[in-house]
Amino acid sequence: MIDPFGRRISYLRVSVTDRCDLRCVYCMAEDMTFLPKREVLTLEELDRLCGVFIGMGVQKLRLTGGEPLVRKNVISLFRSLGARLGDGGLKELTVTTNGTQLAHMAEDLYGAGVRRINVSLDTLDPAAFKAATRWGDIEKVLDGIFAAKAAGLAVKINAVALKGVNEDEYDRLLAWCGEHGFDLCLIETMPMGDISGDRTDQYLPLSLVRSRLREHWTLEDTDYKTGGPARYYTVKETGRRIGFITPMTHNFCESCNRVRLTCTGTLYMCLGQEDSADFRAMLRDPSVDDAALKAAVEAAIARKPKGHDFIIDRRHNRPSVGRHMSVTGG
Repeated sequence: MIDPFGRRISYLRVSVTDRCDLRCVYCMAEDMTFLPKREVLTLEELDRLCGVFIGMGVQKLRLTGGEPLVRKNVISLFRSLGARLGDGGLKELTVTTNGTQLAHMAEDLYGAGVRRINVSLDTLDPAAFKAATRWGDIEKVLDGIFAAKAAGLAVKINAVALKGVNEDEYDRLLAWCGEHGFDLCLIETMPMGDISGDRTDQYLPLSLVRSRLREHWTLEDTDYKTGGPARYYTVKETGRRIGFITPMTHNFCESCNRVRLTCTGTLYMCLGQEDSADFRAMLRDPSVDDAALKAAVEAAIARKPKGHDFIIDRRHNRPSVGRHMSVTGG
């Protein structure tokens, strides 16, 4: 799949649910209204559509949410997709999770073919964690992270940079990740959805964070890539890597290789634009075969825009897009 700007689309992010067992302040409103079950694709429908994408050249597939591991029987989807690894055309199957379910699911994920996971963890302070997630228990997440490590999964910690929330913790996070053999990725907050707050009070540019980190750490350039938007450095003192995802201070649109499928069957060709293609009706129409689905995917990719228009400042205090990240696939 080649988009109008010559970029090869090889990475599909799939939200399997809009539901989550946490309410992180930058992601959701506290009183979220979730989708009716009938609007959400079945696991079989998700598997079929993912298979079409894999057949069209998708090599990396990441399951997300909401929190993907709260979806009932989701491990069956991991197993079905994992069967396509290797000769099936898929090179990597991964997941982004908040870690709350990992303690009892890590071994099943490894058995399904997952080898690398991202765990969202914005702070190591129990009180700050509970405040940022509104009711989360950090010990449950830490137990899950170490269960994943014990199962053989490579762990990368994702932390959203939040002014006044965790901006004094990045040295500690970097040292902790180095101690336990994890990579760290810092992410700028993005203007998506109504979160019952002012994002200008949260936004912290990673250019500033990187400058501060260099006062205590040696960040060495590397050409390491995972297929996503992060720019990585090797931390000389720990031997691990740190990545920076900067949609605000330096967007990564020129090399974008990904599209996002929601749990309702809506494909967003760009995270920061509203244009989309709906596949749910096609999937539920018995007269629509995979060839028709493929043609619809090709038509959608032909509309992929050059980039997003994210802005966070005092003149733009409304979300750039109305949907929450949890709906799009975080």
